Amino acid sequence: MKKSIAILLAAPLLLASCSDFLELNESEYHTVKYQFSTFSRVKQSATNVYGYVRDGLADVEETMLDAATDDAVYVWETNNIKRFYDGSWSPVNLIDDRWDELYAAIAAANYFLENCPEDFPEAKYQDNYAEDLKQLKNYPFEIRALRAYFHFELLKRYRSIVIANRSFTKEEVNTLEPATYDRAVEWIVDECDAIIPSLPVTYSGSYYGEVGRVTRGMAQALKARVLLYAASPLNNPTGDRTRYLRAAAAAKEIIDSGVYSLIDEQTTNNASAKGLIFGKLCPLSSTFEAANFPIGYEGGNTGICPSQNLAEAFDMRNGTVFNRNDEGHWRNLLNASMRDPRFAKTLLYNGALFKDQYIQSYTGGRNGLPLDGASVTSYYLYKHIQEETSFVAGSETYFQHVYPLFRYAEVVLNYAEALGAATQNAAFTGTLDVDGVDVAFDLSPLEALNQVRTRYGMPAIASVVNYDSFETRLRNERRVELAFEGHRFWDIRRWKIGPQTTRLYGLEITNANGSISYTRKLVQERIWDDKMYYYPLSEAELYNNRNLIQNEGWN
Repeated sequence: MKKSIAILLAAPLLLASCSDFLELNESEYHTVKYQFSTFSRVKQSATNVYGYVRDGLADVEETMLDAATDDAVYVWETNNIKRFYDGSWSPVNLIDDRWDELYAAIAAANYFLENCPEDFPEAKYQDNYAEDLKQLKNYPFEIRALRAYFHFELLKRYRSIVIANRSFTKEEVNTLEPATYDRAVEWIVDECDAIIPSLPVTYSGSYYGEVGRVTRGMAQALKARVLLYAASPLNNPTGDRTRYLRAAAAAKEIIDSGVYSLIDEQTTNNASAKGLIFGKLCPLSSTFEAANFPIGYEGGNTGICPSQNLAEAFDMRNGTVFNRNDEGHWRNLLNASMRDPRFAKTLLYNGALFKDQYIQSYTGGRNGLPLDGASVTSYYLYKHIQEETSFVAGSETYFQHVYPLFRYAEVVLNYAEALGAATQNAAFTGTLDVDGVDVAFDLSPLEALNQVRTRYGMPAIASVVNYDSFETRLRNERRVELAFEGHRFWDIRRWKIGPQTTRLYGLEITNANGSISYTRKLVQERIWDDKMYYYPLSEAELYNNRNLIQNEGWN
């Protein structure tokens, strides 16, 4: 073999621009036969595909994608995350350009699917043969789910993508035609439907008992998310309500399964969370803490600074919407006992206790301006942080992070949004036709929304004036529940609300002899252009394959 077939599969749409990647040192690569010759080697190949799944802790310019939304500011102005909103983003000045990587992931999945054997009969007398065979037979369904997930990651960024449902030859790759957005959605949904019945509900109690693997729920949640995105204003300009019905029905399948539950629990860094459907288990590390501990703490470098916009999205504890013009609300802005419990689970604020010290983010405080690196909003990130992490010399500690990619709370909110939009009625229950099948929706959109918020002890929303007011509450609930889990960036786009998210606020806090006062201040104003609803394809890719289509406004 002059060139390993593995490499011809590794970046199927980019071979013309990566010809050096084709040239392999044969001593560094094993043959296909060798790679799939034993149970353990097959598992290694499957694990390689899983390795392409990213967490959201530092996946864009070494920080979180949330810093490109109105939920947060990144404290260091030299970071390239600003390309998203400073006007410099272009087909030659890219950010979060995942085209190569995701097609390499898909290629690795195809390579696995086309070479994975069905059995190793010669191993039938070995210990654990039966259990190894069960795993072997399940791998193709897991890998197909990941392949569908990688396609969706491409689709939500680039809109016009090539469906790579098999390996391509070198001669094919730069002549392939992209699919329409709707065709790509249907392909992903069809893939999910094909594998859902064969995937296990859980691996708990199985012989190997592994976590972080694809389950039936992951494929179901992916299907529901894909359909909701396809039904949203960005991708459904005519407002076709049947699209929302399909999304609602897909989410309902997970709800009806009874596998997952909504309880007051830690939803990140918890591999056994009842509401975790699929997440990325990260290696033991303190990198995230080093990047986001508040300045003024040992090893702290700030990083993500949650915005006042986000802080105001959390309701008061009695269930009323926070109103900064209400004197009582404003006085209790930083009083965690008077706010939605998720406020203190998400943000570190002036007066919050962190690592046995109270945050002092007021001007002149231990964690406040004018310290270099102090939060420009007065807030620091708490969600995902492992507080026990220590950078003290001689007693350093670090922990594993578990980043949720699919959570049950999102599924329930997807259901609420989809059924509400389909019926324009927050209180709807009843039976509706979905693709020729009668589906009984016995959980109303408002009841679904309340299931998410009341598990923390928040009062239920008793009623809403009309559908528009429900939509406002639903979108806000998504914002606070799923904060810093990568959803806000995409929600802004699929709802087409970009122009509403350009002004980011913080607090200017003063401490006069123990008397704290604060003023809302504008800390950043960003550029928005509607072309930013989708990413640009790079000029190099358009040159390599003239069939690819540049997204509107990026020419």
